[in-house]
Amino acid sequence: MDLAHVVRPSAHAVAPLDCGRPRNGMTHPVRKRLTGRVLRPRPDEADPDLAEVIGRSRAGMSHRQALSELVLSGWVPCGIGDWATALRSPDGRFVVRVCPFDPAYAAFIELCRRCEGNPYLPRIYLAADLDGGGSLTVLDHLAQAPQGEAAQLVHRWKHNDGGADLTTLKEAALIVNAEYAARMPWWDGLDLNESNVRLSTDGQLAFIDIFCMDGAELYAQVLKDAAVVRRKIPIEQCRHLLDIPYMARESSPDEIRALHEAWTGSR
Repeated sequence: MDLAHVVRPSAHAVAPLDCGRPRNGMTHPVRKRLTGRVLRPRPDEADPDLAEVIGRSRAGMSHRQALSELVLSGWVPCGIGDWATALRSPDGRFVVRVCPFDPAYAAFIELCRRCEGNPYLPRIYLAADLDGGGSLTVLDHLAQAPQGEAAQLVHRWKHNDGGADLTTLKEAALIVNAEYAARMPWWDGLDLNESNVRLSTDGQLAFIDIFCMDGAELYAQVLKDAAVVRRKIPIEQCRHLLDIPYMARESSPDEIRALHEAWTGSR
């Protein structure tokens, strides 16, 4: 089977939080009438959209059920990445990231927990587990950052030239990376580039999804011998690993069938 399309899926490709820039040369019908950045007060947890999502029980819920529930509640799909789908709240303030399988995102959530309040990280309102290794995360909406500003921030990170907050964040990220590298099969480390930098509504640059798995090797192993994957990653953490958007977007019908046959042992 041709695995040329199974490149390393990364959390930021087709950035799931990129909900603000129209494609194909379109001009945003509202933004074109505004000058400068629109500053908004920080949303609080009493926001009805946020309260509804946070207050709902998801015991035993799959990523499919979570997506359906959010759409029916008025949340609008605004981006599809390699591993996850993002939906924006009706008032535009928040984003929910729904993922069927992505062990690397747990590392990012852990980084946000350890560095809570760091200005270079998004505010996480909810990080919930879903059935079979899926996850649901609620955070502030972040738009695409200006390319020059994003590149400058990445440069400062790489050259240790960013002040105390950036230094603290980098040190914590390296520790989290080492911990996951020691215990997570197919770990691929830090994946930091301009696509990982986003912009909050108050003009603050923030990093997202800076860790990654070696998706090419992982899914190649599924085809070669799926039992190896199940031995290394408990089934309750990878039950839906074939449901990541990348596979649906990039695979041919024959490739999808081969992956399902390998994973279910029906070939």
